[in-house]
Amino acid sequence: MTGYLGAWGEAEAERVIEKSRFLGYCARTAGEAAAKAFLEKIRREHPAATHVCYGYIADPLGNLQRFSDAGEPQGTAGLPILGVLKAQKLCETTVAVVRYFGGIKLGAGGLTRAYANIAADAVAAAEKRSFEPCTELMLTVAYSEVTPLLRALEAREVTVLSRTFAADACIVAAVREEEADALFEALRSALSGRIRCSRGRTYLHPFPLRG
Repeated sequence: MTGYLGAWGEAEAERVIEKSRFLGYCARTAGEAAAKAFLEKIRREHPAATHVCYGYIADPLGNLQRFSDAGEPQGTAGLPILGVLKAQKLCETTVAVVRYFGGIKLGAGGLTRAYANIAADAVAAAEKRSFEPCTELMLTVAYSEVTPLLRALEAREVTVLSRTFAADACIVAAVREEEADALFEALRSALSGRIRCSRGRTYLHPFPLRG
């Protein structure tokens, strides 16, 4: 199971260059259908735009890459946008750049820089997540241990997925797979052994970036 870096949510940026208005949009798009739906949404929001160019990497492995110059000179828009995503190693991410032409031609070099810069601005504004192999831990404790357990999980930046309260309390948490054993030992120590743990499914989870 291979992890990857991707955008989380949506972000946007804007620049005015030689009277042309450039709007950059970055979004997490899991799969090509999601990428196309996002691009269609941007087109609907900007029906009067001169160009809506884009680049996206639609799969977790970085193999499904698409871009479009949308009427700009070949190689001056879509490819620079895609280049930003590749440089940042972002997968399942789409960047669209909308241009409203201001009457001054930028030339091939100027266009390439403009599209690359606004794409980089949009990517910089976007939250990123690290999609890493994680294991779900089902942590069972008495009600009196719920608060200490949650404090211990929060201190270790573990994602709590659910809380179930029956005879005992069961907290389901997502933890990086390689850290699961060490985490449980730390929790058992913190709660003086008053905790039970079982493992659930393993999958790629969007963890916040460290640091």
